[in-house]
Amino acid sequence: MRKILIVTTCIDDWGGSEELWGRSTPFLQEAGFEISIVKENINKQHPEYIKLAENNIKLIEIFPRKSTAFRIKKKAGKLFTKIAIGLKMAQYGGEDFSNYIKILKNNTPELVIISQGINFDGLKLAYQCSKLEIPYVVIAQKAVDFYWPYFTDRDSMSEALSKSQRIFFVSKHNLRLTEEQFGKRLTNGHVIFNPMKLSGKVVPFPKSEKIFKLACLGRLFLLDKGQDILIRIMSEQKWKERPIMISFIGKGNDEKALKEMAALLGVSNVEFKGQIDDVESMWKDYHALILPSRSEGLPLSMVEAMSAGRPVIISNAGGNAELVEEGKTGFIGYPNEQSFSDAMERAWDERHNWEEIGLNAAKHIAQVVPKLPEKDFAKIIIKMLNVN
Repeated sequence: MRKILIVTTCIDDWGGSEELWGRSTPFLQEAGFEISIVKENINKQHPEYIKLAENNIKLIEIFPRKSTAFRIKKKAGKLFTKIAIGLKMAQYGGEDFSNYIKILKNNTPELVIISQGINFDGLKLAYQCSKLEIPYVVIAQKAVDFYWPYFTDRDSMSEALSKSQRIFFVSKHNLRLTEEQFGKRLTNGHVIFNPMKLSGKVVPFPKSEKIFKLACLGRLFLLDKGQDILIRIMSEQKWKERPIMISFIGKGNDEKALKEMAALLGVSNVEFKGQIDDVESMWKDYHALILPSRSEGLPLSMVEAMSAGRPVIISNAGGNAELVEEGKTGFIGYPNEQSFSDAMERAWDERHNWEEIGLNAAKHIAQVVPKLPEKDFAKIIIKMLNVN
């Protein structure tokens, strides 16, 4: 049987970056491909991986949990995380790719799909495919203006990009920034959307205007998501006096720090709701989405909020502004206190028109975002392999 290996560099058990390849697997299987997932370590008790295993998808760990290498890496993991700011720059035990290479040779894939969290954290793995002359494609879920490829591996990463069959990005911004970071035009670059978890139907707008509720939906990781910017703005007296509540929805390493910051600044009209699984139902209680992100690919939370009929107040980070028209479908600022506060002020002035703005947003998303981007992704892969 024809084989495809999907290699993911996601440091969490499962993240938004996994949805595209995860949902594409049934279409690839239907076309006759045997699928295997390769990851440094796999939590096989996670619901998504249980589902994959039940669908006859093989789960392969680069460092099995019982191995000596895994025990060493587990002890050193906290240090690596601090040094790499959440990205494992010392990927897979430094420069030792022997386990990964063994997996590639033993499975003889027709194609390797490398799914990255950022635009270069899997390029060392792609380079190994290149050296073994195994065809591969790369997915980049984010590119960061202030975080560039480290110079020691720049040449091999650049070569890995050039030799990739396709490089998939989730926004035009991420494609352009990657070209600038590597100093080359990526003619093999392709922009694709991530799949939505919501139905795409407009969720009825809250009728109460006694208090306006905004959802800040995303991982509590301020380096990317910028929740600290929002807390500083909400500490201003005018925002403290207004009938507004902002809910931070999600989990993350910075939860304690953000709570302590809010307490220090006396901000009582923000709350921490934790993880909410049923996001579609959640929108019944919220008037708008607010995202002060410092870096993004194209946040699924923004696309889903717009599809649910909610206006969005966003920063001009990543591909955010590619889907939002100022004043018509949302409000845009830059990820700093002054600019984002100005965007919030413009939104507040239009608060009685939020329902109409949300309907504009839903209409726009229905026109530009495909219903099944995971199927489109699978079609590209299948066509590419069949032509080759």
